[in-house]
Amino acid sequence: MKSTLRQAAGSLLVVGLGGTELTSLERAWLRLIRPGGIILFKRNITDAAQTRALLDEATGFCAPHAARFVDVEGGTVNRLRDALAPIPSVSAVAAAVLSLAEPALARTHGELIAQSVRAFGFNTTLAPVVDLALPEAAEVLGSRTASPDPAVVIAYARQFLSGLAAHGVSGCGKHFPGLGGASGDTHFLTPSIGRSTRQMEADLAPYRELHAQMPIVMTNHAAYPATPGKQTPASASRYWITKILRERIGYRGLILSDDLEMGGILKFMPIEEAAIEAFRAGSDLVEICHSAELILRTYEALLTEAERSAAFRALLLKRGQQSSRKRAKLYTAPIPRPLTAKQFATLQTRIARFAGQIAASESTPRATSPAEAS
Repeated sequence: MKSTLRQAAGSLLVVGLGGTELTSLERAWLRLIRPGGIILFKRNITDAAQTRALLDEATGFCAPHAARFVDVEGGTVNRLRDALAPIPSVSAVAAAVLSLAEPALARTHGELIAQSVRAFGFNTTLAPVVDLALPEAAEVLGSRTASPDPAVVIAYARQFLSGLAAHGVSGCGKHFPGLGGASGDTHFLTPSIGRSTRQMEADLAPYRELHAQMPIVMTNHAAYPATPGKQTPASASRYWITKILRERIGYRGLILSDDLEMGGILKFMPIEEAAIEAFRAGSDLVEICHSAELILRTYEALLTEAERSAAFRALLLKRGQQSSRKRAKLYTAPIPRPLTAKQFATLQTRIARFAGQIAASESTPRATSPAEAS
């Protein structure tokens, strides 16, 4: 088997790690796979120096121009909360923008999150959430969404993405094509969202308007049976990824699947099949965030399918080349130098002041999300 095929297969995976330091086993499989990126969670993060050291070592085993992912949306989803500071939620900031008539607050939200993730050595935050805040998903999404009105979501996300870009951090619009109608959590099951093709136009509006500003788009594991996507989860659906996102919307950035270890996809198909179908559907990268066993099984499954099918082998090589080009374009700047203790304290103070400003504008806070605590 040609090494280029192995390189392509590994470079399409974004992987998680077990703790705050690499183990000898992790070094071995990272060296074998050479993934396209690393994603860290609260379990991996103690402080900025430790996190930067972990990222530097781990990405040293990765493919060139590796992604360094972290989930910092603000509110309940902020992997840096304990190591840095709490940051206001999307819903709180969006409400403040409306009540104070200050659109720049959304840009400040993005800027502070960008400065935070840069301080810890990341180059990408998996934000903003651009799902609609519909009643069906209130218990699932909580304060992670800006509004039920697509125009408000678009206005918030446009400013937020501008704030990220101003500090050289890539953002990720999620969860395509939209989880606003999901009454179940994709961490545990495959929600069946009954919104029609016509209704889904509202969910797709942020992607139509902002796709040129979104370096990455994350697909979700929900199914949309009232659309041509039928019962197939969006993350494995050629209809949603290629026909709608690539062809109709015209998106040209990186398409990333949500974590393939989530119940939303595993209850539908095995992880090996999920990865293969995600790439057939048009994805550039897939996440496997926890299990080394599942990472290795997926890697070997991609190679096995490439040996079995000449068409899939050609596709895997093509996806590897495309993903590599996109990462090279996206991650050109070096990781910035660490902040001094004074600079770090100043950043904490600025976040606290912003949080105070947002809190002062709040009336009735929304419920928090039950998910994404890792």
